[in-house]
Amino acid sequence: MDTQQVSAPPRAPSAGVVHINIRLTDGYTIISNRLSQHRGLSLLAIGLSTYIQSLPDGWRIGVKALAARFPESEVRIAAALRELEQHGFLRRTRVRVGGGKLATRTESYNHPEAAARGCVRAAVAAPVVPAVPAAAPVAAAVPAAVPVAAAEPVRVPAPEPEPVHVPVPEPVRVAVLEPEPVRVAVPVLDPVPVPVPVDPVLAPRLVPIPTAPRKPRPPLPVPQQPTEALYAAAADLLAGLPKTAPLFLLSEEDVRGLVPGVAAWLERGARPDAVRAALTDDPPVPLRHPAKLLRHRLAALLPPPLPVAVPVVPLQNCDDCDRAFRSSVPGCCRGCRDARAYVDEPGLISA
Repeated sequence: MDTQQVSAPPRAPSAGVVHINIRLTDGYTIISNRLSQHRGLSLLAIGLSTYIQSLPDGWRIGVKALAARFPESEVRIAAALRELEQHGFLRRTRVRVGGGKLATRTESYNHPEAAARGCVRAAVAAPVVPAVPAAAPVAAAVPAAVPVAAAEPVRVPAPEPEPVHVPVPEPVRVAVLEPEPVRVAVPVLDPVPVPVPVDPVLAPRLVPIPTAPRKPRPPLPVPQQPTEALYAAAADLLAGLPKTAPLFLLSEEDVRGLVPGVAAWLERGARPDAVRAALTDDPPVPLRHPAKLLRHRLAALLPPPLPVAVPVVPLQNCDDCDRAFRSSVPGCCRGCRDARAYVDEPGLISA
């Protein structure tokens, strides 16, 4: 009565996930649990690797192409690709194509450990073959490797009562040459890329060789006419950033280094709330160096200077007619000056 019924169907769990699976015949991709349950990868990296393994060979998976396909930004997608490279699920190399151009070749691995072991086993199995001397014939060395065994004595039955002794031939000693390996000429092919080592701590980080030098970073802007009040307002703005953006908690040294850049923004007519929004909106995740991000945005997003104001000429009262006219110095208006000119020269006035 207490025998367990092994043929009974398993009971569904009362809590947790329950899989309702339908057998698929097309349109599916096999994903290893080493990727889907990896504890060192982020959820974005796991999903991105799943998408990459579902693509056919030759499909372009650059950062800009993935950012156009998914709602994540280029910064987050690039960080996820670096995670996959660090753990061996992805490898990107630069290869030469026709016309002297360079292209990026991306390799996706569903089992990095097995791929690494296979490459190491192939490297160990291929021995280093020494060169064969020119005087040694290769064809003759191969059959000479088989030693000649000594012939056993043959006993022939004698027709007569007396046995006939057959002389036993002496064994022939043959000089046995050591087998020399045969060197086969193999055409030189392009080097086969080796997968990234599995250990994320000891594995070197593969970075593609830059094709062109990077542009120098723009310097931090400074105000044209610095004042104590301008620098004090900039320091207060930087110190108050954590009130609205807790990630931007700066040290005292960082605040002193960034004050000239914020003062240049305030000198150009930018309001403090506009400066705060331009510096702290949409930060990258994770934010490791807030001071470096603020320095970059202060230099890259600097607003243009204010237009030069046209000077206004003041109003003056004429000394003769007491009419108003614009002039930088007091005196007479144009009409009074002309009249004085005629009075000083009597020949110009008709009788």
